[in-house]
Parts: sequence; structure tokens; C-alpha cells
Amino acid sequence: MAGFVALYDACVLYPAPLRDLLMHLALSGLFRARWTTRIHDEWMRNLLAKRTDLTRGQLERTRDLMDASVPDCLVTGYEGLEEQLTLPDQDDRHVLAAAILCQAGMIVTFNLKDFPAATLAPLGITAQHPDEFIEHAFGINPAAVIEAVRDHRASLVRPSKSVDELLDCYLKQELVTTVGLLRPHAAYL
Repeated sequence: MAGFVALYDACVLYPAPLRDLLMHLALSGLFRARWTTRIHDEWMRNLLAKRTDLTRGQLERTRDLMDASVPDCLVTGYEGLEEQLTLPDQDDRHVLAAAILCQAGMIVTFNLKDFPAATLAPLGITAQHPDEFIEHAFGINPAAVIEAVRDHRASLVRPSKSVDELLDCYLKQELVTTVGLLRPHAAYL
């Protein structure tokens, strides 16, 4: 699966707990995670509108750390494809264009209705909810997912989280199946 490419949509990068988990999974070697500067701009803009306690500088630092941590993560040059694409929300064409250009097999998104299977299937792309995406990664290599979760938990220092607190946090991110898969392995998290 290391050759498999997954494009992260802005909506899965918006919530910090999910973004952090997806970043740790991106470092697992199970797949290649990709995104664009426009995807970054979207999640950052939406987060700044909602969270006035955060600054643009803080989010830019997060963005820069993400880009530095995952080799070859930024997709560029996709803009010319956008005009040729039709989606229910035309503002999502850039996501599909980037997925096409980087040969992603998957768009990880909460907005499944905005990426209809009838449009994506002929392109060899599917859209998956992050819970389903993590479930599939777990099915391929449970140890790698458990290690990514353990690394995520270890990275949380202000404040730290117990295993139960982290799993509850994942539940708030709609990762119900993921939590069900991880609970039996709580001693290793």
C-alpha cells in the first residue's frame, strides 16, 4: 500500500485531533498522503473564522510542520484540470483536480455527497469518510495504525491524554469504527 496515494480534503484537516491522527498515519508508510496549498488555505481560513483564540501564525507553523514532515505532500499544477470537472459543489473541483494529478486512489473527506461515486469511479478514485479510511488501513496493517495512534498520544503533552480520553476525542471526530478497532488494543496505545 506504500504506493497508494490518499488526498486529504480540508474538512479532515480542520479539526486538530483528526489532523494530528491523519498526520501520524501519513508517517506510517501505509500510504502516501497528499494535499495542496489551497486545501491548507481552506482549513486554516475556516478554523480562524471559528477559533478567535488562534492566530494565523500558529496555523502557518502547523502547515509548515505538516509539509516538512511528509515527503512530496504538496500537489501543484492541478489548476488547469479544474475547468473540465463537474461536481455538486463547484468549489470542490480543485480537490478532485489535485487527486487526479497526483494519481490518488482516495479522497479522505467528510463531504462524501460532494464527491459522487459516479463521477469519481471512472477516474479510479473513491471518496471515503476518515473513519472508513482508517478502518481500511487497520485491516491492512493493524500494528502500523496502533503505532500511529500511540505516537499521536505520546505527542500530546499540553495536556496529555489517557487512552480513554484520546478514544473519546476520536469519537467526537466521528471515528466510531476506528475506536471500536482500537479499544481491544488499549494497553498498546
